[in-house]
Amino acid sequence: MAYEIKRFPYTGAIDADGHVLEPPDLWERHLEERYRERALRIKVDDAGLEYLEINGKPSELTRKGSLGIMGAMGEGDLRPSPERRYAESFPFGACDAAERLSLMDQENLDCSLLYPTIGLLWEAEETDPEISLAYARAYNRWIADFCRGSGGRLVPIAMLTLLDPAGSATELERAVRDGCKGGWVNPFNHNRVVHGHADHDVLFAKCVELDVPLAIHPTFHPHPAAAGIFDLPPQAIGDAGMIWLRSIVQQALISFFTLGTLDRFPTLRLGILESGSGWIGAMLDRLDAYRGSMNLAGQRPSASEYFRRQCFISGDPDEGAAPFIIDHVGADNFMWASDYPHPDHPHTWVDDLTAYAERLTPRTRAKVLGENVKRIYKLDFAVGAGEARTAAG
Repeated sequence: MAYEIKRFPYTGAIDADGHVLEPPDLWERHLEERYRERALRIKVDDAGLEYLEINGKPSELTRKGSLGIMGAMGEGDLRPSPERRYAESFPFGACDAAERLSLMDQENLDCSLLYPTIGLLWEAEETDPEISLAYARAYNRWIADFCRGSGGRLVPIAMLTLLDPAGSATELERAVRDGCKGGWVNPFNHNRVVHGHADHDVLFAKCVELDVPLAIHPTFHPHPAAAGIFDLPPQAIGDAGMIWLRSIVQQALISFFTLGTLDRFPTLRLGILESGSGWIGAMLDRLDAYRGSMNLAGQRPSASEYFRRQCFISGDPDEGAAPFIIDHVGADNFMWASDYPHPDHPHTWVDDLTAYAERLTPRTRAKVLGENVKRIYKLDFAVGAGEARTAAG
């Protein structure tokens, strides 16, 4: 291992948004036979750099060796090179369930909800609902198998697509039968239909029927930051893109408030992942104040009331301001996530989360570190499993 593994000092911790690095041949092995020729594949260009092939076409967004840094975990040198290959750069536990459980034992993690890596890259460029849903099904079959022998400590979350809400509802039902504890969708829609729209009700109804949460998780995005407003210089694209992505997630969330979605589905549990959490207080305050100033208060629940009733958000351990707004917004609605092993979240999460947790009252701390995840996702492992497992040797 290239880094020191540290032990988190608080028990009962659950990672609400960890990741895996999928095997590069996953889609060739797990797609239905009729789609095999269209599988996602990793190929090498004339310069020796890897790129992702999507539905038989070279990716425009995942190329020039960028796949090779997906498991870099904040290493100093993130420059792609022909020597840095995706399948040869898997850190400990990124693509091996037994290793992941061992890592969790050492870090004192009870449980980890798992999301993909390659699965976050291709949707921005694929508009075909049929192959998109087929790619999702293949991943869901694999991740359910990956987690199956973990005693509930590795939790598969089903990938879905708003390109086919009815098909995604069917796939969610199959995936939940196979062990998945919820579903997720990306923060955009090639159909240009916002998330909370009634066109997606068939999926929301299925989530309610199955009693599982639905989360919005960032992915690569088809529209660059400030598109149509101004052209960003290259050195500004990275930082601006992070904020741009957060604003897209915010707009998706707001649509559930303003389009009556949470009134149509008052038991739907809706999550926001990997977009930070410190901003949620200011956004809800502003929405509430706007409704009050426009004499709209009382016509329906306020944004903060909707959020406390049905929503949850996962934050980063290194957020300095977030601990100070949790009790204001609602301590039952917050989680944390490591994002392991992605390059924009370094492996120092234990130090960061310890400092984060120490700013919280004991009751709020217990909720944010693990109790909220266990309740919202209805997880069925014993609290302290990681501690007990480690003590047993």
